[in-house]
Amino acid sequence: MRRVVCPGSFDPVTNGHLDIIGRASRQYDEVVVAVLINIEKKSLFTVEERIEMLQTVTKEYGNVRVDKFHGLLVDYCRQQEIPAIVKGLRAISDFDYELQMAQLNYRMSGVETLFMATGPEVSFLSSSRIKEIVRYGGSVAGLVPDLVQELLVERLRG
Repeated sequence: MRRVVCPGSFDPVTNGHLDIIGRASRQYDEVVVAVLINIEKKSLFTVEERIEMLQTVTKEYGNVRVDKFHGLLVDYCRQQEIPAIVKGLRAISDFDYELQMAQLNYRMSGVETLFMATGPEVSFLSSSRIKEIVRYGGSVAGLVPDLVQELLVERLRG
């Protein structure tokens, strides 16, 4: 079985994330969407909320499983017997950072990293920008799943 992991914080999941997850699901037998547990970072949504969101918005893909991890991604990959990581790239700045991570991950564990260019219609999306738009009263319709938009408005505008 060909398996791959799509890691991230997904705080919140955007249509850019779903672009990569959906395309990876057509290339691999199983895609594990792994939510990073980062106790150092103040997240808008809890890990459990992010997992629930991801499970809901990826349910149309029969080969996507959502999980969580903390620590080194390569340790998670080793424990789960996942040989490769898929990362979406939006711009050159993403590539510079992600290439360094990919090389370190390969050196530490032999886990491969595969880069996928995001679709042009979602290449400008980031969770941080999405939260900022909602915080200031803007609409993110079409940039995130409807469920995520509803949860963002509820959380950020009360």
